[in-house]
Amino acid sequence: MSVLPLERFHDLSGIPVAGYELDIVPGTDELRALAGWAGVDEITQLKAHVLVLAQSKTRFLEEVQFEAEIVQSCVVTLQPIRTQIARSFTRVLHLMPGVQGFADKGGAVPAAVVAEDTPDEIDSPIYDLGTPLREELALAIDPYPRAPDVAFEAPGDDDRPESPFAALGKLKRGS
Repeated sequence: MSVLPLERFHDLSGIPVAGYELDIVPGTDELRALAGWAGVDEITQLKAHVLVLAQSKTRFLEEVQFEAEIVQSCVVTLQPIRTQIARSFTRVLHLMPGVQGFADKGGAVPAAVVAEDTPDEIDSPIYDLGTPLREELALAIDPYPRAPDVAFEAPGDDDRPESPFAALGKLKRGS
């Protein structure tokens, strides 16, 4: 079993009425591992605040606010680019312990129609509160970062090397 960066397991069945709060401020090693996982050059800082509220014994609300600073290479110049990311999001978690057990026994689990407001189905009250944070951070990263005022210019026809057949045609015309 591999350990993912930002893993923060918590037993949701013990959430008090007032909710459970968690501040996530990873250290240097965890930031390095997260950068590798996310496919960026570096993550210099990340701060997140997580609030989990129990709506019932099987339904929970996870609210997350985070700020991060990442370093990526410009896709045109390869120069490092620093990017600030600030996001907040909410996830509804629905505990469905029978679903995983049924799938493990070889039964077919019907695919749910996934919509933005569909709850995340979880199979255990022991839940990694870092999972949604990793996912939302990865979604916020620009896959093709460019330095300011840099545009990609495709090579023109003049930049193409001359075809060997064109050179032969010139020789034939010249003789």
